[in-house]
Amino acid sequence: MEEVRCAALEVDVNGEATFLVNKSILASFSGRISKLFGKSTELDSKLKVIFHDFPGEAEGFELMARFCYNNGKIQITPFNISVLHSVAHFMEMTRDSSGNGTLVEQTDNCIEEIAYWSWSELVVALKQCQILIPSAISSILLDKCLEFTVAKLVSVCDETSSISSPDSSGFRYSCDTKSTQSGKHNSCRPNWWFEDLTFLNQCLLEKLIKAMLSRKFDQLTISRFLFYYQKTRSSGVDLDKKLKIMETVIDHLFLLDWNFVSCKSLFGILRVASGLKISKCSRDKLESMIGVQLDQANLDNLLIPSPPGINSLYDVNLVLRFLKLFLLGGDSWVSVTRMRKVANLIDLYMSEVAPDPSLRPSKFVALAIAVPDSGRDSYDGIFRAMDMYLEIHSKLTEEEKLKICCALNYEKLSSEACKHLSQNSKFPCKTTIQALVSQQGKHMKLQSNTEKENKRKLIEKEKEQVVLYAKNLNFPAESEDLREHLQGMQWRVLELEKVCRKMQTQMAKVIKTKVTSSSSTSTAKSLPWLCS
Repeated sequence: MEEVRCAALEVDVNGEATFLVNKSILASFSGRISKLFGKSTELDSKLKVIFHDFPGEAEGFELMARFCYNNGKIQITPFNISVLHSVAHFMEMTRDSSGNGTLVEQTDNCIEEIAYWSWSELVVALKQCQILIPSAISSILLDKCLEFTVAKLVSVCDETSSISSPDSSGFRYSCDTKSTQSGKHNSCRPNWWFEDLTFLNQCLLEKLIKAMLSRKFDQLTISRFLFYYQKTRSSGVDLDKKLKIMETVIDHLFLLDWNFVSCKSLFGILRVASGLKISKCSRDKLESMIGVQLDQANLDNLLIPSPPGINSLYDVNLVLRFLKLFLLGGDSWVSVTRMRKVANLIDLYMSEVAPDPSLRPSKFVALAIAVPDSGRDSYDGIFRAMDMYLEIHSKLTEEEKLKICCALNYEKLSSEACKHLSQNSKFPCKTTIQALVSQQGKHMKLQSNTEKENKRKLIEKEKEQVVLYAKNLNFPAESEDLREHLQGMQWRVLELEKVCRKMQTQMAKVIKTKVTSSSSTSTAKSLPWLCS
């Protein structure tokens, strides 16, 4: 039996390294070794085992062997817990011949204290978990690490009113010197942790974002981290890797409230994506996020070159899709202010693309009519773009020119624009006539409104004078009878004046009739003047 205990065991770990160990010592702690060689009694035969998927590779086996040779004792820290925990379960370290507890028990106890780990300890544990995945055992520790990593970040955000840095709250930013120095100088910045977590692969990134969303973490900070992650991880990698990173970031941004996603940064991703063949699903998501906040874009954002195979200089179809998405408004109503900002942006865009000789009239008209008439205060911008377009595309037929000009609302053209249009030979004759009619109509309407306003002001002035006159007729209380008497006299005078005017009119008619009916040259008798 003594000889059996001393039997040597050769262990090949993932083809990386070979260890020669005492089979009996390992079997006293490892259930897996005990099952494989526990009944072996051959003294001279050389025992050998080959592992192809040993957790932590050679380093992991060395840690386990050290535990066994040290009679079940090893210092377990956050820096080796991931490997030891995975090895303990892989090798079925549930046997204890020392009384110190099995390796499984010891690692499980250490994991229970994860809430007290520092930031750097959590980061290192996450890195080890990422290396060990897809081990099912490592995912248990991974979920714990992610849970408390997000908890640490949330606690820092909740302590923004405090001047103290995370170091004073029991944190360390990272074992990396550069990151630590950065953290000390920017302890109140919400992006202090970005650099520390850019090592995460797509799988762990997804788990991290989901954990953050479940904890109601600030979505603006999440979106900024995703943009930082995309920029950092895409540097120096091949196209396939860059493509996967891009699609992963887009998918995660799509899960956020789009109000917290920077439109400018989305356009940055779009320009990079234009050179990559990202999936249609990811492209649709990216365009949707941009489209609903198109009012935050500027002209430079929209000047995206056309994809290969299209002759036009700029990707007009993309802008039209943005407009359609904006008008749909996602799930919210588009305000007049936002609509007008987009209308002004499209006017600038039309002026920029109008000189393109390859831009078809149908696309130009589609841009002009994409924004509803109610969203525009003025059509002067569209008119200027049309002027440039017709100058470059001078060979258009009269019918094509008329279709283009149908997008104009002459009522919303300024007098200067109408005058310019009426004298512009590049526009069809019918259009210039409409401009003149519209200008004349606006002048007549303006004149009518001016006359109505003057009349209104005159009436208001007369009313004010009557009111002032009435206010000045203030009789003392003792002259009440006199006031009533005067009012009665005024009323009778007015009535007498009416009677006199009526009698004068009648007498004038009688005189005219007698003069015209008389055949003699005799002079008509004079009539008495009444009420002269």
